[in-house]
Amino acid sequence: MDVIRIILAILLPPLGVFLQVGLGLHFWLNILLTILGYIPGIIHAVWIIARR
Repeated sequence: MDVIRIILAILLPPLGVFLQVGLGLHFWLNILLTILGYIPGIIHAVWIIARR
């Protein structure tokens, strides 16, 4: 299941984080990072998925 979340995190970073943690602080932080730059959003999403 983590492989699917990582693939989704690469395509749509907030979706991967949402599937992992829900509508918490990390989700909103990831949306902000994705708006500011796509790559920071991907890095944060993969980090959240790999950490848990």
